[in-house]
Amino acid sequence: MRLFLNKPCLTIPIYNTIRSTFLNTNTTHPSPLNYLNFSFLRISSMATTPKPNEEGTAKRFWDKFSKESILTLYTPFVVSLASGNLKLDAFGRYIAQDVHFLKCFAQAYELAEDCADDDDAKVLIVELRKRVLEELKLHHSFVQEWDLDLSKETAPNPATLKYTNFLLATASGKVEGVKGPGELATPFEKTKVAAYTLGAMAPSMRLYAFLGKELRSLVDVNDDEHPYKKWIGKYSSEAYQFAMLQTEDLLDKLSVSLTGEELDTMQKLYHQALKLEMEFFLSQPVDQQTVLPLIKHHIPTEHGLMLFSDFDLTCTVVDSSAILAEIAIVTAPKSDQSQPESQIARMTSADLRNTWEGLSREYTEEYEQCTESMLANEKVEDFDYEGLKTALEQLSEFERRANMRVIESNVLKGLNVEDIKRAGERLILHDGCMPFFHIITNNQNLNVNVHVLSYCWCADLIRSAFSSGGIQTMHIHANEFVYENSLSTGEIIKKVESPIDKLQAFTDILKSGDKTNLTIYIGDSVGDLLCLLEADIGIVISSSSSLRRIASHFGVSFVPLFPALVKKQKEYVEGSAVSWKGLSGVLYTVSSWAEVHSFIIGS
Repeated sequence: MRLFLNKPCLTIPIYNTIRSTFLNTNTTHPSPLNYLNFSFLRISSMATTPKPNEEGTAKRFWDKFSKESILTLYTPFVVSLASGNLKLDAFGRYIAQDVHFLKCFAQAYELAEDCADDDDAKVLIVELRKRVLEELKLHHSFVQEWDLDLSKETAPNPATLKYTNFLLATASGKVEGVKGPGELATPFEKTKVAAYTLGAMAPSMRLYAFLGKELRSLVDVNDDEHPYKKWIGKYSSEAYQFAMLQTEDLLDKLSVSLTGEELDTMQKLYHQALKLEMEFFLSQPVDQQTVLPLIKHHIPTEHGLMLFSDFDLTCTVVDSSAILAEIAIVTAPKSDQSQPESQIARMTSADLRNTWEGLSREYTEEYEQCTESMLANEKVEDFDYEGLKTALEQLSEFERRANMRVIESNVLKGLNVEDIKRAGERLILHDGCMPFFHIITNNQNLNVNVHVLSYCWCADLIRSAFSSGGIQTMHIHANEFVYENSLSTGEIIKKVESPIDKLQAFTDILKSGDKTNLTIYIGDSVGDLLCLLEADIGIVISSSSSLRRIASHFGVSFVPLFPALVKKQKEYVEGSAVSWKGLSGVLYTVSSWAEVHSFIIGS
């Protein structure tokens, strides 16, 4: 159930949006056809889009396109480099290609300097160009120090060419809506080209600074045994971070005079540059076995991959209980409206809202009491699965009582099934969730079975959400509404109400399948804990504080996924199988679906 406890819910402004959607109709008792837009479900942009001028242009672009940085981090080349077991020949090929990048950067800075109208901007561009030339010297030192043979890598590869051609075209003014290089008559037109050029360069510097910082946190740069500590030290250094910030600061200043349309053009250039950088890292051949992507180690003809996921807040931005409750409240009759005798009798919207708020308060209070009871015993050091399972049985009883109160309250009575399906079609999922499931379910060669295990009261909502994204082969295990003439009776066919129910469903599915399956479970809440731990790989995505608190109390460890992969790559023996084991007491944490995608499918 979970109601609104520690979860994103529908705020007052969003509720008002719902009301306006329904109250702008001319009918006394609106038909479901009047609810077509369901604009209230598109709330992710309301919640996450920064207000203008809250931060610099460069930082806004980076935050918006952070997915590409994660995909780059999870490339086989970067993971192997971080582990220290990247073969020297592979690093040499990378250096040879990066030299082409840096020469292109130096040329682009020179063109940007010619276009910049401000003297201070010119001085800074000259300084940034000097830093690129120093970086080239560093690359030459790599060649000498490791006696790299770059004779076969003199020509840029296709991925390198795509970026360098793109950057030089941008720096030459060959951008849609910009005059040709010889026609840039006014200072403003020239400054715009300089701004666009910086927009195509800034993401590269930010990406390298990001990679350097991430890798430095895993590597002791004072450790002489790591062969690539000098490279990591360079891009994690304060000097490089400072140069990156200087570039972004200059980009912000050059962007001040741009129109909204011109900023959109710059944003597209920024995003394109970041995607080309990702492709550059993906194009680097490693000539060795790597621990990722996971699907590479999966042989469909020999064994299957069983993928399980929670739904509410693991996939969705808003908990489904909040969605269903708000649909009920907004579509309920007002106190002065009569109800057709042929329809199921419903509470008024005011009574329904008061009832729902009372249920939410009661749920929150009892949940906190239940949690404290679960943590009453002393915290253990070693992983105690049986102790955790016993404690979660208390939570299971609590969830069942809470669901029964919801049923008896009649708050879910009278919802039209078409409204629910339409809401599901417009439900906002976390960025990257739908594309991941679309790829993994629509590739029959992968032999992947996908199951969603959810407390959601209405499986129709889940089915509609995924089918709207072209996903038809997903198995949904959730509760179901009971309908009469397409209207919910308020009753729920209870299938998955608690952590114990989820575990039972998980176990039953595994028993019915091939025993050689590799199992992955993705979840975010306490209700997912037992399944997360039973799976060969348990991935916790943006977890709740209560999950960490309860799990840690019973000796569960949380390890960020990327460092865990670097460690496995470091320990990996060529030709051996990568080992993943359930009930180890270790769960892997990620911040986004981009990490899940990169790990399982690849960038």
